[in-house]
Amino acid sequence: MLLKLLKEALPTGDTLPASYYEAKKMLRDLGLGYESIHACINDCVLFWKELEDYDKCPVCNESRWKIHKGKKRVPHKVLRYFPLIPRLQRLFMNKDIASDLRYHRDKRVIEENVLRHPADGEAWKDLDGKYQWLAHDPRHLRFGLATDGFNPFGTLSSSYSVWPIILVVYNLPPWKCMKEPFILMPLLIPGKKAPGRDIDVYMRPLIEELNLLFNTGVSTYDAFVGDTFNLRAVVLGTISDLRALDSLSGYVAMGYKACPICLDWTDSCSLRSKIGFLGHRRYLPIQYRWRRSKNFNGKNETSLRPRQLSGDENFAMLQKLDHLQGFKYGKHDG
Repeated sequence: MLLKLLKEALPTGDTLPASYYEAKKMLRDLGLGYESIHACINDCVLFWKELEDYDKCPVCNESRWKIHKGKKRVPHKVLRYFPLIPRLQRLFMNKDIASDLRYHRDKRVIEENVLRHPADGEAWKDLDGKYQWLAHDPRHLRFGLATDGFNPFGTLSSSYSVWPIILVVYNLPPWKCMKEPFILMPLLIPGKKAPGRDIDVYMRPLIEELNLLFNTGVSTYDAFVGDTFNLRAVVLGTISDLRALDSLSGYVAMGYKACPICLDWTDSCSLRSKIGFLGHRRYLPIQYRWRRSKNFNGKNETSLRPRQLSGDENFAMLQKLDHLQGFKYGKHDG
């Protein structure tokens, strides 16, 4: 209705879409469309690819559809999937943006012991050392992956929440990479409650694209040099609070050992119905005066800071866990 009113107000010959359908079609032609993927009501599977024609969940046997008296069948849950690769390719079709995506190599000011950009960090340098192809071409992308739930209705009286999956392109300059035009949302996970550790079910379409970008790459036109190249990408790290960390990694972010840094060396105690974490003074220098102060909890702090485990040590710890057989179609797979 609004589009029709605006079209009547514009001069004859305007190109404004006359309907919402035409507007969606135009956006889809620009590579800005999305795919609606039905999901099990219990978050077991996505009705996608090999399960696209299923009417019942192969795990819990629940119906894909709501009970509806009308002829049109309505799914219980719908995942909105915004394909990532076309959106990345569009970034390189703009000459200025394509130039900015080389910032970390061509324009970044490097100063020892100064962190201005993710490229100054150890994680970036470690990946460059492990994968020579990643360091060879500055156009290969590094992402930060973030997620958190929010109430789309903006009212505290509703407990409904949705969970977007956000990708930040770290190749860009610091003053651009966190700006709205360059923040990508490949997935919008439906509510009404948080997906918890079943988030891996909903992330399957994105994981498949990220695997393709990491292992093979896609041919992409670079407007800055006027030629095509093979675009590849990698996730540098995740950005999340403890609740989202629980969902993304399966780490138990509650209880007496909730700290993902201290792990088994977490210093915690019971505070009635809460848990208090008291070991933060361990990170102070050993001679620091606050370590000897009893004003905090009536004790001196003599413990050293916990040693941070290496990637190999973390992997060895995981190997000690009993193998948990996952569901065939993705819920906690493997």
